[in-house]
Amino acid sequence: MSVTRARTRRGSASLPRDVKPMLATLVDAPFHTPGWLYEEKYDGIRIIAEKDGSRVRLITRNLIDRTSDFADIAAAIARLPAPTLLLDGEVVVFDAEGISRFQLFGADTRRRPVYVVFDCLFARGRDLRALPLAERRRALETELRPSGPLRLARRLAGDGFKAFEAARERGLEGIVAKDAASTYETGKRSPAWRKVKVRAEEEFVIGGYTAPEGARTHFGAILIGAFDGGRLRYAGKVGTGFTTKTLAQLGERFDRLQRATSPFADAPRMRDATWVEPTLVAQIGFMEKTGDGRLRHPVFLGLREDKSPSEVLWTAAHAQ
Repeated sequence: MSVTRARTRRGSASLPRDVKPMLATLVDAPFHTPGWLYEEKYDGIRIIAEKDGSRVRLITRNLIDRTSDFADIAAAIARLPAPTLLLDGEVVVFDAEGISRFQLFGADTRRRPVYVVFDCLFARGRDLRALPLAERRRALETELRPSGPLRLARRLAGDGFKAFEAARERGLEGIVAKDAASTYETGKRSPAWRKVKVRAEEEFVIGGYTAPEGARTHFGAILIGAFDGGRLRYAGKVGTGFTTKTLAQLGERFDRLQRATSPFADAPRMRDATWVEPTLVAQIGFMEKTGDGRLRHPVFLGLREDKSPSEVLWTAAHAQ
């Protein structure tokens, strides 16, 4: 990873730029380990926030600048007292019950996105990434002023099993377990952070679509999969969860991505399928998976502009 640096107004270290976030490892079941912390898992867009004086940038995990998309959040960060900051968190939209829902992005303008912050990587000229998580959290609580669109990530029970049960009772997406002694591993998926999902949601790559049915225009269902050793494996089709707006938006993008052959290595034969370049990533909710990785009752929740198709791996998250 290439990291450029700029001088800070105060302090001895320079503010890192274009830092890729540390990623959590998905595990199948909750657990408890002494010395670990348990946080709410949010269902939104991962964002690294860079503050250098009054200048703020909001960068996704694949280094896309989303500052203009979340101008209220950028303005709130600019008002924080520290002259330099590097924060890690998630931009989310909460429903009426206070639960983050990815599908609410752009769906209801009355619900404004907020930035839930869970780590502080740099503050006042000091690079904190080599410090234990517990110390970084103390720095975050010192520097962040939770108000308006800025929130502090919520800690759950100190016992991992109780934290998971609380998340399930509230209908949260899941929990993230973190070793309090862990350093920040930039750009790596680390076993020191582990995520356990409550809601069955995953990312899949769109490789095609079927013909419209009934009154629906543009397409009937999307055809999805995940990469396994460089091969795109088929996981099924999704025909629900689309609004009139998303049907039109996806239809326009599909028109530009059409290709003559299937991108899937194992897709069934479909007479009404139109294939597209596998460049779009969709968030999909579902009830369960079959033994071969196919989804039961899948629902389209939205496009993941913050993730690249190469990150959607069958062996990491899609195998039964």
